[in-house]
Amino acid sequence: MQFHHHGYVSGDPRIQVAAGGGIDRPADLPDEVDVLIVGSGPAGMLLAAQLSQFSQFTTRLVEKRGGRLALGQADGIQPRSLETFQAFGFADRLTAEAYNIGWMNFWSPDPEDPTRIVRSSRTEDYGYKISEFPHLIVNQARVLDYFAEAAAHGPARIVPDYGVEFLDLTVGEGLVEVRVRTETGERTVRAKYVVGCDGARSGVRQAIGRTLVGGDARHAWGVMDVLVETDFPDWRIKCAINAAAGNILHIPREGGYLSRMYIDLGEVAEDDDHRVRQTSIDEVIRRANAILHPYSVDVKEVAWHSVYEVGHRVTDRFVDDLDEPRVFLTGDACHTHSAKAGQGMNVSMQDGFNLGWKLAHVLTGRAPAELLRTYDAERRPVAQQLIDFDREWSSLMARKPGETTDPDELATYYLATAEFPSGFGTHYAPSSIVAPEAAQELASGFPVGKRFRSVEVVRVCDGNAVHLGHHAKADGRWRMYVFADADGSALREWASKAQGMVERFTPEGSDLDAVFDVKAIFPGRWEDVVDVPSLFRPRSGPLGLTDLEKVFAAAPSAWTSADIFAERGIGADGALVLVRPDQYVAHVLPLTASDELEQFLAGALTVPAVAEKRRKPALIQEDR
Repeated sequence: MQFHHHGYVSGDPRIQVAAGGGIDRPADLPDEVDVLIVGSGPAGMLLAAQLSQFSQFTTRLVEKRGGRLALGQADGIQPRSLETFQAFGFADRLTAEAYNIGWMNFWSPDPEDPTRIVRSSRTEDYGYKISEFPHLIVNQARVLDYFAEAAAHGPARIVPDYGVEFLDLTVGEGLVEVRVRTETGERTVRAKYVVGCDGARSGVRQAIGRTLVGGDARHAWGVMDVLVETDFPDWRIKCAINAAAGNILHIPREGGYLSRMYIDLGEVAEDDDHRVRQTSIDEVIRRANAILHPYSVDVKEVAWHSVYEVGHRVTDRFVDDLDEPRVFLTGDACHTHSAKAGQGMNVSMQDGFNLGWKLAHVLTGRAPAELLRTYDAERRPVAQQLIDFDREWSSLMARKPGETTDPDELATYYLATAEFPSGFGTHYAPSSIVAPEAAQELASGFPVGKRFRSVEVVRVCDGNAVHLGHHAKADGRWRMYVFADADGSALREWASKAQGMVERFTPEGSDLDAVFDVKAIFPGRWEDVVDVPSLFRPRSGPLGLTDLEKVFAAAPSAWTSADIFAERGIGADGALVLVRPDQYVAHVLPLTASDELEQFLAGALTVPAVAEKRRKPALIQEDR
């Protein structure tokens, strides 16, 4: 973590200095805002945390509920989400209080007595196999708490406006009129953009005439978070249990005692008319014990329970208008599915991460409004992939003994498809922000359109081991990772040409790295890196202090064993890897292709009207 660049800080460095609209932020909801977020679920709170980095415009979040969520329904945190939390600064803290899924065990009928279950296989979970981040379980409410903290501590000081109910909206010329209800009555708020993060029964979705397309699988499940006494030996291990009496997906929760159980309630008749949802908790527990035989659970407390029917639906569009979108849908407002694959909260947050920086770019003049067209184009295919995956996983989970010839089919599928549920399967198609023709062979381990996959490197200024990708914060900046050639000559030539380009895209009065965070990675030992162009050591803040933490070395050291050049297929000629603010690779270029890089950026971003003047160091620092 870097701070002090605006002067000495003695307090919590996570609390940034209030700026712009964050100074004396009004407690009451204004009549006019730039962005109105409807709903404080995972997508909405991530969006608020992201937009709190931008105090140049006004963002407000309205929530019908009277206060913070106390008991969340979602609980699975996939590795990609942890990677995202790292960018927001709370991955370590959340990991410390969560349950880590290290293993998944599979139970099936005992061949000698099919009325009893036995453990049939055990497999390591996929988290640490494909990432430096684990696969966790933690209450959704805690995730929202951390995002709320990040939003409140950002320069824009965003906090939810609780007790405000969305009623309707009308899209006009250049703005959206939103009708809401507060404790004092109905009123209208005008916004440039509205984001519906208001769940499966989204009022925003209905207001713009979008519809969920899909259907029900006609299969019901009971779900309960419980504190129990049990003789089941794997109570603190994630388990898929397949028995003659039905199926259970069992997931230990955070805190050492709590567990969640998804209990198979069987097929739902066509004329059921949702009566299955009235199944009592006593009946759900009875079915759980029938499936677990010869083991049993004595439920001491039910923290939460529900009954749901599996459905798979995707909204026909995620925006009100594909050409000039003003209203956007995220999360359950535009895709619904079963809960057993642990995807809902995770995919919803990536919806918010994808949209947040794009809204900020447009509202600050960093990019043209056409950038917002890419939200639907990128996120709707991901939602469809999610539905297809969840339909297959739900079907496998609901199978009865004997309906498959391979007893290890579920375990095999769980590991074989790990990239998608972990959050790493997303691959964005070519667009104005994903290069159609990249020099992929120069960095084969950084596929264009996929998220930037971090590797440990050595920070040259102090010799410490750090993960290269973990330096990327959710601050709306693009990253240029410049991998040096063997003797560094091509890198120095690139830096000489790129300096002017970076300055042209940087607003007047801003730090040189305000738009592009440019980092150099040398192939040798950190002790041998001495000749570093000034582009990689820019001056920062009002004091004009040199930032020394943008230069890294790849060779293994006393504290590292990996070599990022070897791990990610980067050759002796080096390469430039351009990464978007949401951590997805936008382009891979040779170090000789400065003109091609500028052409790509010119198609995605807007050059400020005046960008020649650089910030001059100030002699007076702000009181902290």
